[in-house]
Amino acid sequence: MTEDIKTLAIDLLDKEYRVSCPPGEEDSLRRSARHLDDKMREIRLQGKTIGLERIAVMAALNMAHELIQSQDEVDRLTENSRDQLNRLMEKLDLALAQTS
Repeated sequence: MTEDIKTLAIDLLDKEYRVSCPPGEEDSLRRSARHLDDKMREIRLQGKTIGLERIAVMAALNMAHELIQSQDEVDRLTENSRDQLNRLMEKLDLALAQTS
């Protein structure tokens, strides 16, 4: 069964782009476009980067960097949680062994 792909209009720095979007993903795409537009506007306001393409590339690099940092933090938290769980399991094993 073929899904009906929708075409959405999104605005980035006051320029409209039409993009394909799978059904049910419209909200997520709109939120993503707003986030990208916000990042692009921040860069443009700094005044150091000129040109839509350069602003878009800088925004994409900044967002990719933020994503990598977030993933690294999740990995650290996951590892810490796994370590805590292992320590608790060892304590539980020790407690059970003592009661046997």
